Amino acid sequence: IRRDPKVQWGIRLKFHSRWKDTADTVIIGGGCVGVSLAYHLAKGGMKDVVLLEKSELTAGSTWHAAGLTAYYHPGINLKKVHYNSIKLYETLEEETGQAVGFHQPGSIRIASTAVRVDELKYQMARAHWHPTPQFLITPERVQELFPLLNMDKVLAGLYNPGDGHIDPYSLTMALAAGARMYGAQIYNPAPVTGLTPTSEGTWDVQTPHGTIRAKRIVNATGFWAREVGNLIGFQHPTIPVHHQYVVTATVPEVKALKTELPVIRDLEGSYYLRQERDGLLFGPYEKMEKMVLQDSWVRDGVPPGFGKELFESDLDRIMDHVEMAMEMVPVLKTADIINIVSGPITYTPDLLPMVGPHQGASNYWTAIGFGYGVIHAGGIGKFLSDWIISGEPPYDLIECDPNRYGRWTDVPYMCAKARESYGYNNVVGFPKEERFAGRPTYRTSGVYNLLKDKASMGFHSGWEQPHWFCKDGDDAGYKPSFRRTNWFGPVGRECKLVMEKVGVIDLTPFGKFTVKGRDSQKLLDRLFANTMPKVGLTNISHMLTPSGHVYAEVTITQSAPGEFMLITGSGSELHDLRWMEKEIMEGGYEVDIKNVTEDFGVLGVAGPSARKVLQKITDEDLSDAGFKFLHCKTIKLAGIPTQAIRISYTGELGWELYMEQKDMAALYQAIMAAGQEEGIDNFGTYAMNSMRLEKGFRGWGAEPADFIGKAALQEVKAQGLKRKLSYLTMDTDNVDPEGNETIWLNGKVVGNTTSGAYSYSTQQSLAFAYLPVELCSVGQKVEVEMLGRKYAAMVVQEPLVLTEPTRTRLQKKSKSKA
Repeated sequence: IRRDPKVQWGIRLKFHSRWKDTADTVIIGGGCVGVSLAYHLAKGGMKDVVLLEKSELTAGSTWHAAGLTAYYHPGINLKKVHYNSIKLYETLEEETGQAVGFHQPGSIRIASTAVRVDELKYQMARAHWHPTPQFLITPERVQELFPLLNMDKVLAGLYNPGDGHIDPYSLTMALAAGARMYGAQIYNPAPVTGLTPTSEGTWDVQTPHGTIRAKRIVNATGFWAREVGNLIGFQHPTIPVHHQYVVTATVPEVKALKTELPVIRDLEGSYYLRQERDGLLFGPYEKMEKMVLQDSWVRDGVPPGFGKELFESDLDRIMDHVEMAMEMVPVLKTADIINIVSGPITYTPDLLPMVGPHQGASNYWTAIGFGYGVIHAGGIGKFLSDWIISGEPPYDLIECDPNRYGRWTDVPYMCAKARESYGYNNVVGFPKEERFAGRPTYRTSGVYNLLKDKASMGFHSGWEQPHWFCKDGDDAGYKPSFRRTNWFGPVGRECKLVMEKVGVIDLTPFGKFTVKGRDSQKLLDRLFANTMPKVGLTNISHMLTPSGHVYAEVTITQSAPGEFMLITGSGSELHDLRWMEKEIMEGGYEVDIKNVTEDFGVLGVAGPSARKVLQKITDEDLSDAGFKFLHCKTIKLAGIPTQAIRISYTGELGWELYMEQKDMAALYQAIMAAGQEEGIDNFGTYAMNSMRLEKGFRGWGAEPADFIGKAALQEVKAQGLKRKLSYLTMDTDNVDPEGNETIWLNGKVVGNTTSGAYSYSTQQSLAFAYLPVELCSVGQKVEVEMLGRKYAAMVVQEPLVLTEPTRTRLQKKSKSKA
């Protein structure tokens, strides 16, 4: 490790005002993200905002960053973050009087293979309904914008005007000036030495200069995030990686240009390249086997005093990429290298940051794990500020929720995934992508060993869960594509199985909680916009935010008086638990809430013969009259030497059986043996999703549907809706909707899909979509964009396929009439 020779050492105390003993919010960390949050909170009207920086602003990863800014992001929600960042950076200099060094020459993502062209078309279909400017351009237009390219391999480009780069140091100083202008206090050097929670939910933040009592604290400490987390018992899954970029001397061909070159990203070469004064700057992402983790910092901590130092560079490690860059931009071959910057940037296992309040510690927030902090800083500062001030997130960013990780995210897993994420930085972004490093974790269900060799597994919050099952003659393995691929036929077979016979699915990844105690009913009445079910009954309920948005969808069963079981989606486990714990603390409820997600396995048994199969292994009456829709019982099963098993009849997923993990394999085998005559077999989540859409069931996280949010809902009802969720059928060929595709009418963008799939029962593609109210009538025709084409679609009455209980009821009614 070496120090940056340009940095002047000998830091003095930089307090611009008197030390404060109390604060509304204390932000720990003075990189661009932390300072952006201070700026936004103060600008938003919060009076007591304090930022503590251990050495000097930008120390860590900010000061040496390449400073790239891009509207583009493959994820839908993070596009908003990028957009808000760029819009802030465009006006920040005028607002604060501080220069930010913002260049906006645009950027081009280069496609040099046919599958890359598909990827660009796929992303275009997801961008038109956003305000982000983005265009698919021809090779001729690419060359016009970047005349120094070797065009031999260029097939297309994805062009974002307005992209570019900014000076990270100047950006941070401008944000700091703005924060102070609006009343925030920034103290440095002020290292945090201790964090102590109080019984009131506040925090005592200890520093060498004194203690601050804060209503909330925000960890924005970059690669020190684990160390600050350790102060309160958290081991955040963040790890520094070595990232290198190369800076050249003046290149005559660059100097001769009249306009600045756009940033290019050579996806096959896995590097970015931009103009740096009259030279070039380019940074590669090495493959997994060559990249370097600074894992000693995980084990031993960051070296004391490290802040504006760099690692020793290693040009040999990136030579493959250097050579590819020279081939794509030939002037590099004769360019002189004047600097190689090798510095630490922070990665999480999935490369996305951890943003928001953290479960398990009241009023502890994180803004950590930013591999791309400069482009995220402005938007994330605004997102978190709005959330802190208003009490709810301004939009959905659940993919960045810090609570998506749990105990299963251990150090070996984190290291394996960080290597994979860095090395896969520019791999093709297929739909239904799976990455396999670090898997499986310890989170495997009781039937995993029985199913792992038969199924293509998906990864859900640490769990392995079958996506689809392969039989003799099928094309096995993970083979991603933008079009229908090897799982299409087998999934159709599974749908037919469940519609005509009986199938079994592993649903163990569901998040599961028990709630009991004197105030259990009172708490749930407050949390959920629904009446709680009576004992032995189940319903689906929603937790709402104060403004009436859906925060979570939960299945609730009252198993005994005052005792409830709550079931949520696998990705919402700690996300939902945190929300409930917050209400318990603030409302002073006397309840006991327990996370039992890992304690219980879950099997779903679905299809017209499901009831008959299960009846074979229990003396409990499972007839229509004896066990009705949305009822729940605790039963004994023949031949299963275990405690009683909880069983509920939910209709769409058929029967759900909850048992201890240790008993799951025996129960699964008993069910499979009992169902041989009925043709029982396995099915996975792909089939389940297809059948969900056929029956018009919304998907949580895709179709968001005196309790919290009641007043807001009443106001929405009074004012009326501007858009509604509609149900579409589509005329497609070898491609199906996934969700987030753009919807067109008469050449104009009118909406977007939220989820989609192929319906094997009706032999057509289906999608849910948000459309203006005036376009939601049955029979309305629109077009859905996929892979560069616009496919005809029509609004239809939902559902196209009735649920199993409804079909059974109608069949009985028909027979009685006959």
